[in-house]
Amino acid sequence: MFPTQRPPAASPKPWWVAFVAGMASYIDAAAITASGVALVIYQDVYGLTAANVGVLSALLTSFIGVGAIVGGRVGDRWGRKRVFVATMVMIAVGAALLVFGRDFTLLVVGSCLIGFGTGADLPVSLATVAEAAAQDNRGKLLGFSQILWKLGVLGSLGLSALVGDHGLIGGQILYGHIGVVALVVLVLRLGIPESADWRRAALARSAHREDPSTQPKASLRELLRPPYAHSFAALLIFYMFTNLAANTNGQFGTYLMVNVAGMPVSTQATITLIGNPIGIALGFLFMRTVDGPNRMKWFYFGATMGVVAMAIPAVFGVTFVTLLIKSLLVYFFYGFAFEAIMKVWAQESFPTLLRSTGQGTIIAAGRFGAAALAGVTPWIVEQGPRYLFVFLTVAILLGVTAAALVFGRRGHHTEFDEPAPEPAPAPAPAATSAD
Repeated sequence: MFPTQRPPAASPKPWWVAFVAGMASYIDAAAITASGVALVIYQDVYGLTAANVGVLSALLTSFIGVGAIVGGRVGDRWGRKRVFVATMVMIAVGAALLVFGRDFTLLVVGSCLIGFGTGADLPVSLATVAEAAAQDNRGKLLGFSQILWKLGVLGSLGLSALVGDHGLIGGQILYGHIGVVALVVLVLRLGIPESADWRRAALARSAHREDPSTQPKASLRELLRPPYAHSFAALLIFYMFTNLAANTNGQFGTYLMVNVAGMPVSTQATITLIGNPIGIALGFLFMRTVDGPNRMKWFYFGATMGVVAMAIPAVFGVTFVTLLIKSLLVYFFYGFAFEAIMKVWAQESFPTLLRSTGQGTIIAAGRFGAAALAGVTPWIVEQGPRYLFVFLTVAILLGVTAAALVFGRRGHHTEFDEPAPEPAPAPAPAATSAD
């Protein structure tokens, strides 16, 4: 049986686990960024229509959401390692199809495999990192995944600059880079043991199978009940609404700069190249502060910057200057009041056998919401670009308010403080009477 597998002789260092498992975030960012460039190249090479490109982009985003739900639940039921090994194989196969596929059907399958594999990996890998960490460095190790995410963006952008004008081979290199990274990470992950926290919880679940009242909490319904319902609802609202702004800023930043502000494409590319090192520096600052007593103060600062960033174009109009200010201020929002802190709160809020399920559902909600808004964003811009920024300002305000109402009051409560139930004692043998 799964829970009874023999634990390894020694556990790897938490920072090594954070790097190897956290590479899911690198692949997530690299896949999204590379696909945006590679599909434009393939459009010319394979004669893809605009509708074909739209379908492939939507499938990648949507299957990340589907994968997050499925992978999160499977990781809680059957173990972290089985999932984060299988997902790397899936991503590598998907990348191979996107490199060597010659028709639209193969590109569809490849996009779905990369999307599903990436989505399934994220909640399970983050749970692995959190469960390998100690109380005083858990936030720091989870925050490191955001550094890897930004490096994934920079990696794909750098490759795009080098090979983006080389036709088919350029697109193949972009997708091939994802496959190679997935294979390297797969090899490294074979040396990462199953999470000790998950093994203990799974053993306790087996030992208490006959007495549901003493089993560790593992039912999906537990997420909708006290004491987890408030945290679960707050995280859903927080990530879904703040991700609307973050995804729109990333996906349509160039669109707005070119079509509304009248600037060349290179302008937004330059802002992105300048902004990403700033984002990485703020990511390291987050790692230094998240486990300390001032976590919420930094959150409030980042939340304020996010609201102000979106409010400036809404109030003063969408121009080059307002978009530039927005693009720079938003990095403070990303650093302290967006995905990094969501990852920390999600890991702290749920028990072991619901940890990746809860986070997977939250990630999926954010991705599905962003995909839905992306479908109507060009139409909103046509009606008036200020309307878009009014909506995004309100979205961030709603999201951060929901988080502040719950997490601002509870301090550093964490489910990692809750020990797993001890196995039930064996029944005493029945007394026998002497003849």
